[in-house]
Formats: sequence, structure tokens, C-alpha cells
Amino acid sequence: MDPGDPTGDPATGERHCTGQDPLLLLQALQTLWSTRERQQLQEEAWRGFAALDDPLAGLLDMLESCRGRRGEGPSLEAWISRQLQCWLQAQPCPSPAQHSLRLKQLQARAIRVLTESPPSLVAPLTSIFQLQHADRSCLLVHVHRLHQEGRFREAVMLGTTLKLQPELDVEKMSVPLLLQDKVALMERYVAGFPDLQRRLLALMDSWCQPGFDIKDVASYHVTAAGAAASGEERLGLAAAQPSSPKCYPEVPRGLKRWRPLGCPVHEGSRGLVSGKEEALCPNAAMWQRLAALRHLCHKRFVEKSLSQENWADHVQGLVGQNPWLQEQLSQLLVSHGDPVTAARCAMGLSLPEERLPAAVAVELRQLSLQGRAAEADSRLEVKDVKDRYYQLPIPRENIHLLASWEDLTRYEGALLQPHQVVGVDLEWTPVFVAGGRPRPSLLQVAVEGHVFLLDVLALSQPPTGQGAQAFSRLVAQLLSDPSITKLGYGMVGDLQKLGASCPALAHVEKQILGGVDLLLVHRQMRVANMPTSGTDRAKGLRGLSLLVQQVLGTALDKTQQLSNWDRRPLCEEQLIYAAADACCLLDVHQALCREPARFHLSEDLAGSRRPRHTERPGAQKPPGLQKASASAAPRQVPVAAVAEGAAPQVPARAFRVVCDNMLQGLARSLRCLGVDARMLGNGDDHRRAAEVARQEGRIILTSGQPFHKLRAQVGAGRCLSVDCSLKAQQQAKAVLKHFNVRVTHADIFSRCQACNCDQYLKVSRDMMKQLMWLSGHQEGPRSSGDKATQSQEVQEPGPAPEAAPGGCTYDRPCRWLQAADLRAETPDMLTNGTRLQLAGVPVGVLRTPGLRHFYCCTRCGKVFWDGSHLDRVATHFRDVLESAPSPCEPSPAPSPASSPF
Repeated sequence: MDPGDPTGDPATGERHCTGQDPLLLLQALQTLWSTRERQQLQEEAWRGFAALDDPLAGLLDMLESCRGRRGEGPSLEAWISRQLQCWLQAQPCPSPAQHSLRLKQLQARAIRVLTESPPSLVAPLTSIFQLQHADRSCLLVHVHRLHQEGRFREAVMLGTTLKLQPELDVEKMSVPLLLQDKVALMERYVAGFPDLQRRLLALMDSWCQPGFDIKDVASYHVTAAGAAASGEERLGLAAAQPSSPKCYPEVPRGLKRWRPLGCPVHEGSRGLVSGKEEALCPNAAMWQRLAALRHLCHKRFVEKSLSQENWADHVQGLVGQNPWLQEQLSQLLVSHGDPVTAARCAMGLSLPEERLPAAVAVELRQLSLQGRAAEADSRLEVKDVKDRYYQLPIPRENIHLLASWEDLTRYEGALLQPHQVVGVDLEWTPVFVAGGRPRPSLLQVAVEGHVFLLDVLALSQPPTGQGAQAFSRLVAQLLSDPSITKLGYGMVGDLQKLGASCPALAHVEKQILGGVDLLLVHRQMRVANMPTSGTDRAKGLRGLSLLVQQVLGTALDKTQQLSNWDRRPLCEEQLIYAAADACCLLDVHQALCREPARFHLSEDLAGSRRPRHTERPGAQKPPGLQKASASAAPRQVPVAAVAEGAAPQVPARAFRVVCDNMLQGLARSLRCLGVDARMLGNGDDHRRAAEVARQEGRIILTSGQPFHKLRAQVGAGRCLSVDCSLKAQQQAKAVLKHFNVRVTHADIFSRCQACNCDQYLKVSRDMMKQLMWLSGHQEGPRSSGDKATQSQEVQEPGPAPEAAPGGCTYDRPCRWLQAADLRAETPDMLTNGTRLQLAGVPVGVLRTPGLRHFYCCTRCGKVFWDGSHLDRVATHFRDVLESAPSPCEPSPAPSPASSPF
């Protein structure tokens, strides 16, 4: 056949072009690709597409010609495909009709190319050749082949792109990826298909059945994937014999972070299930209830902060008639006490005797005959509470329960009296099932000599009734009156819950004027480490109860905190507790104002008048709130006692610590300042910190009870107890001062906050654009006008956004990213196996004027760029950096393995 004949071969669909030869265009592009002249490469490609007689067939010719050497460099093929996709979208000519013979012939060729191509070609070929409308049988065969070869991720991504989900077995496709913790990928796979979502949810819930072993599923799917090593590697499983006790250790460890409150396997149901959908995932809900039972037993038997009546009320609601939960509860009762104690707690729970241990069942029958043990214990508890805890300073008749709009009208004058100080608190019934939202039940307002308990449940029903309107109006007036000083403890969180329950009070926390949050005052006291009497005896206390102990000398009784506040009528103990919870705020505030110097506070508590949501530097403060002066700032001292004698100064990059799992925020803050901080995982035991400290020569930072045990294992001066109630930045300052660590501006962001690595690769903006285009995270320019705009943006002069205080910038002395650092077949992956996290780079950042470079962590692939975060960190840690040289002054050159951000 004459090569110039444009008719071509109708049997194959191939057309012989009278325009430019596609293979010659490919050769020209390959030459430019090797020189990395991206701008010229793109212009040549678009000119070549316009010169082709049939661009779609020409693309297939180019892809088919590279088939023999595709393993060496598929990056150019993916780039050409995406460029043609952009070029076609910019053309005024319409695409071929979906059902035309020519398009079907091209689709057949494209499918053959797709079966031998890397995943990077799936999206552009699908768009160009409309493969979602092609012959689905061929596509399904290819998806099944990928799955049989162990390429599970590619199979799911192809099925998602081509909308093949209804014709594929969701269990077969999802299980291998769930074993690898790729839940997000499966969520995208079933998005838009409610039936598949329910089936996937049911599958993950079946993994939560008691007695289920994840190893059985893993073994089956390794066998189904074939004996090839690639199948086991892609599942992330160890190559071990099925009989080995350590078979597939990666699966349980990898899935541990997805556990739904104690579920032994996958937590995919946690992300998809809510309280009202509990019936859809009964097994996952059962594990959530078991976790709640453990929490309640700890409150009752270890902390002793929950009364028997309230404990039994919650437990009965959680267990119900579920046999498995009844058995688990019986075991918990025995583990927390002797048979007599377990029998006393089992009274009134309707537990079948056959599910109780024999000794507990015998004691329960004897107690039932006596009928007096529980009541006697209750009376002793109440007497003990009255003797040891904060006592309500007003008579019982001065506690007023307001449950109607008439009650609100009667006491409105006392509640809204100008220039008074009121204590505000909120009570709600705790929710122990994931997805549930606590509903406010009672709002307490304490004034001098009286406490008013506003029944939120009664006043808010019906929502448009007279009582609801009067309640919303009164609360809004109370909070917005700047002449009334409102006291609270975590007041913003309480008001947010109230606003979520009452639509008329939505965002009411942003309208408060004249508020003093004693939670912020308490944090200032703890930063100052003030030597308040009674602090040593306050072990086990927290929150408001601890503040009352430190200021007034007696703790606040919290035994009714977890009671059922939705029950009506409220019992006498609940009314007394609710009144004391609000009234103690007035007493604490009065004591702090009377002796502020004793607690290292300013005289007017101005520093505590900022609501929690305005604490960030630069945030706008609501009107009517006083600003804290510099003289009112509390004195910063180390959290733990400083050893005698001044410690030698330690450079930040030479300081190495290991933080337990309660101090992960502290570890990230220290990494911001260049400290080598390793953190334990949520599932790691505290003893692991001692092992790491000994092996790697690190200092242990811990909180709570493990401090004494860990200090004994590593020696004096190698373990520090940190107050976990402080913010991470405050903790970091205290640690740096305690060990006399010197931090300079060059240390800021010299380590990756995500993985603690100190080795980066510098990437130019142009190369970052190319990497994002090749990886599918950004499309190329649509027209020449766009190209001109981008060129102008790149050349626009201006300072780098990452300017340190004083107007100076940093040029990180790290190595530039080279072509040899990237894998040829996957351009977004380093040769060491690290995949660059390009999805986290917003496209708009690439157009930021003055931004020249990006920095990639060589261990985790996280991408960083210059922004305002350097200024923020320098501002937050200004007092730590005061003794360091300014960013304009010369400083010692960093080591080659570090990059000073």
C-alpha cells in the first residue's frame, strides 16, 4: 500500500498520515527530554500534535514503538500522553462520537497498549480514548489479570478510573488492600456506589467478630495470589510457613492503628460508622462498648471517681442482653477485685449466674439474701465525700432549678444583674459509642449566694416554643454583656456543645464578652510551677478538681460527673454536684484575685481573658476583652526541678531525646528546633523508651507514673518528667531550659517534623512542576497565554516568603535533586524507595512570586517550601532564641547531612 494513502487499513484501524511522522516526532521529543529543556519540549510537542494527520492514532504509534524498552523510561510516554490530553482539551474540534467505528478501533488498540503500560498511563489514555465507554469485557480481563499477578493496587485504581466497580467482586478487590491499611484507596473505590459501600462495611465489620483471626484471611489471600513472591511482597506479609507462630507479623502490627476502641483488627468501620448506624456494624459497636466498660471499671475501681449507682446505670445500658459483653463484664469485675467486691457490683445488673464465676455467683446469692451491703456501702461513700471534698458554701434552698419560661422570667433580673461575677458550667450525659455527640442537659449559673440550674432539656423542647426562645435570649444577653464577668473552665468547649444543641446559640462562644477562662489561668499557674500547698496530695486529680485543690486546699468531688444527666427528675446528689461545680468557680476566682502573687499571676488576671480560639499569634481578639501586658506574662521556669549547678550548653542538633506516646506534640515541637527527637508509637510500652535511651544514648522525656521506673533504668539526669497538661510549645521551652540547650535560627526546621530525618534534597520550582505533571498531580498549561503567564510569574522578582525576623532569608545548604536520584519507571520515587509526597503540594504554591526552591525529605518524602511558618516558630520561641545570633549574623556551617530550615 502506498505510504501516502490516507485511507489506511480499515481492518486494523491504522491510518497512514500525510502530515508529520509520529515516530520522527517521538525521536525529537526524546532528544529534548534528555536535555531537560522542558519549555522547549512542550512547545515542540504541541507543534507536533498539530502537524499530525491523526493525533490519536499517532499517540498509539509512539506508545507501541516504545513497547520493547518501556521498562527503561516510561516517564516520557506518560508525559506525552498527558500533553496530548491537554492539547485536545484546548482544541475547538470535538472528539469522535462515542459509538463511531473509528473510535472503537482506536479503543481496541489503546486497550492493548494499556495492558502493557505502567499505571501512569491509565488516566490519560482513559480520557483521550474514552475507555470508560469501551468494550468492558477486555478491560475486566485485564483487571483480573493484574489482581492474579498480585498487583492489587493497580487493579483497584484501574477499576476505579474505568468505573468497573459494579462488575467486580468488592471483597476480592478490597481484602488485599485492607491488609495493607490502604483504607483511603478503598473508600475512593466504593465512592458513589451505596451497595458496594454497605458490602465493604459488612466485610470489615465481620473482621471484628470475637475470635476472628486476621492471619486466616492473610494466609488465604497469599495462597490465592499464587506462590509468586510478588504476591506476598505486595500484601506486605512475611515469607513464612503457615504453621509458624510468627507468620505474617506485618498484618496485625499494621492494622493496630485502625482499631476501633479495642477492636483486634481493622478500624475501617470506625471511619464509616456513626452512632445511629450501629445496627449496620454490630461487631465493631460491640468492641466500642467493651472499651467503654473498661473505662468505666477504671473509673469505679481504680480512680474511685464514680459512684456505684452511676456506674451500674451506665454499665447496664452498655451491656444489655448481649451474652458476650456480659461475659466480658464478669471477667472485668473479677480482675478489679475479690469475689465479694465483684458480687456487690454485679447486684442490679441482671447478669445471668451461669456467666459469673462460681465464687462470684455464691457471694451474689448471699448478698441478695442480706439485701443490706450495697446500701451500707453507699452511705459510707456519701459520708466520706462530705468529709474530704469541697463543700457547697450556700444552703440547699438557694439552689434553684429553672425548667420553664416562667422560671426564667422570675429570676432574669438576678441572672442579668450588671457588674456581677458569675460562674458558668455545663453538664451532659457521656457518650461511649463512637459517632455519638453529647447533648447538653443542664446549664449552671452561680452568682453570689445563689446557683441557678437551667434545665436545657426541658427548656429546649419544643425548639420553637416559648421556653426555648426565652432560654436562648437570656443566655445570649448574659454572655454578651461586658459588664458581667463570666467565669468558666474550658468555657469555649462548653459553649460550642451548647451551640450545637441549640441552633439559636450557634457560635455563641465567639460572642462572649467579659469572659475569664480559669483553664488558661490554671495553665499559667502550672507553667510557673508555683509551690502551692496541697499540690503533692493532689495526685490523681485533674482539671477543675485539681485547680480547686491547689487554690482552696480541698478537691472537687467528681463522682457525679459521669452520671445520667438526661434522667428526670435529677437526684439530690446531682443537684448538689451541679451547684458545687459552678459555685467553686466564684471561690477560686476570689482567692486568685485576693493573692495573685502567690500564684504567679497578674493582679487583674488579664492574661487569662483571651478565649482559647484567639491564642494564636496574630489572631484577632473579640472586642471587649482586655489585652495582656508584657508585665503580666507569667514567669517561665522548667517543668521539672533543675539540677544543682549550671549544665554545660548543648547545641540543639547534638541534643537527642526519646518521648513517650503521651508527648508526641512535644517531640514535633523539638524537631522544629533541630532537636533529634524520637517518639514512641501509641502501642509501645514505656519500657521501650529505656531500651532506646540505652541503645542510642538518648534522654527520656516522659509524663506520669513511669518516670520513677524509667529513671532507675537509665540513671540520674537521663530522664525528665514533663507536665502533660501544658501545651507542647511550653513543654519544649521547659525542656530546653532544663538541659541548657542552645537553639539558633539556623536550627529551625533543620529536621523533618514527620520522620525526624535531617537530610533533604533541594528541588527547583521548574523540576517540581515536571514531577507533579508526570505524577498526575497537575496538568500542563492549556494555551500559549497560560505559558506566558507562568513564565512571567517565574521571573517576577521578590524576596523569598520564608524570611526570618529581620528580613533575612535562608539558603539551605543541601544537595540539589538530580535525575539519578529518581527511578526511571516512577518519576516521583527516589532511588532509595521513598515516594515524594507530591499530593501535599497545592498547585497554587507553584505560582507564588519569589518562591524558587522546594525541599524533599529523603526518608519520608514530605515536601516543604518557604512560607510564613518560619516566622511563626521564631515568634513562638522568641525567648529561647534571644541569646542566639540573629539570622543575618554568620553562624557555624551546618554539617553536610543537615539542612537548616
